[in-house]
Amino acid sequence: MKVLIIGASGTIGKAITKEFEKKHDVIRAGRNGADVSVDNTSVESIIEMYDQVGKVDAVVNAAGGANFASISDLTPELNEKGIESKLKGQINLVLIGKDYVKDGGSFTLTTGVMMDDPIPLGASAAMANGGVKSFVKAASIEMPRGIRINCVSPNIVQESWEKLGGFFAGFEPVPAIRVARAFVKSVEGAQTGQNYEVY
Repeated sequence: MKVLIIGASGTIGKAITKEFEKKHDVIRAGRNGADVSVDNTSVESIIEMYDQVGKVDAVVNAAGGANFASISDLTPELNEKGIESKLKGQINLVLIGKDYVKDGGSFTLTTGVMMDDPIPLGASAAMANGGVKSFVKAASIEMPRGIRINCVSPNIVQESWEKLGGFFAGFEPVPAIRVARAFVKSVEGAQTGQNYEVY
């Protein structure tokens, strides 16, 4: 398969790429160090990416960010990052990309543990994750041409624990490889409308 991986240079993205490269033709997309450049907050950039890449069998997204802030400090402006990147950015990859994915292909987006197991400062990210999960579930019943759509909800990964573990008191981190295998399940399997939890 020809698999487009967005966010391929990130911690989870690298693990996903390594897994898919074992069997498939991988195209790495992202802001830095990728085969194709893309900014998922820009519709024009997403269109340019798909035009450059052409038809693919699967689109995998491991990109998207949000600001961490307490509700007392969270402003509409700070919240906008999660909306533009984590929420709209991922949804636009599907809305624009559906014409570039082959019949019977797939999309796999990324949510996260915070939407179901909240942490302090994580409301904005949880909002975006929950929106993506709901979009995937609803979109799956009417995706055209047999295209499937799923998302993966990772826990904090071991590789990020030193940097981010302070936000996740009491959580048990998981290896990034376990998260990557959930993306493989989504792409190579037959299910649709799923949110694969890796906890």
